[in-house]
Amino acid sequence: MERFEPVYHPIIGLARTLFAAQGSRFTILGEDNVPRSGGAVMAINHIGYLDFVYAGFPARKSHRLVRFMAKKSIWEHNVAGPLMRSMRHIPVDRHAGGASFREAVDKLRAGEIVGVFPEATMSLSFELKPFKSGAVRMAQEAGVPILPTTLWGVQRVWTKHLPKQMGRKRIPIHITVGEPIPVPPDADPEAVNRHLFEVMHAQLEAQRAAYGPFPAADAAYLPRSMGGTAPTPEEALAKEEHDRTRLKDKFNS
Repeated sequence: MERFEPVYHPIIGLARTLFAAQGSRFTILGEDNVPRSGGAVMAINHIGYLDFVYAGFPARKSHRLVRFMAKKSIWEHNVAGPLMRSMRHIPVDRHAGGASFREAVDKLRAGEIVGVFPEATMSLSFELKPFKSGAVRMAQEAGVPILPTTLWGVQRVWTKHLPKQMGRKRIPIHITVGEPIPVPPDADPEAVNRHLFEVMHAQLEAQRAAYGPFPAADAAYLPRSMGGTAPTPEEALAKEEHDRTRLKDKFNS
């Protein structure tokens, strides 16, 4: 069992209280796939702002804490920054990722679980975006397995460009951790990355089938391929590019 951490454990308690107040209904599969000791890369799909909170829940049965990789700008926030440092999460500079990669590998070798979003940014279409290979490469370098982890329903609580539903909405939340995927030293990282994508895609499809239909009022949180009104992957890509350009112009003005 990992030692008590004076910031991380109370934060987990607050999250559990929040989700109880919301009436969230959890379906968690594969908790036993989280190892009770040793390092692992938890690869997670990214569809909402609270993904890192939800993804950490399956690790609690094994008495583990997950150190998440997140964009460096969060560390600059007056409140979030000190919390992220206290919980020993890993800041990521998307323009110079070498330092965060090395920190993640060091933590993995020390027996930590590191949470990674291989899509890099949130999916506005709620479909899986192409994966970056960093999660596979750090698992290979550290000699640890990958835990394919998928979330569904969490986008209905809080996601980008859509209204938050943080009240007592009783939203079902599905979380699945698949069987660990080993990454041998001689494996082709790109081949393993494709396999990881296929595994997570299959998990996500199974979750969607088990989840049931969204209410009509929540059509905007449902992929177009499932009859919803979310952007298509192509439309989402254009929207992301627009957001990046607007942000760049804002800082250059």
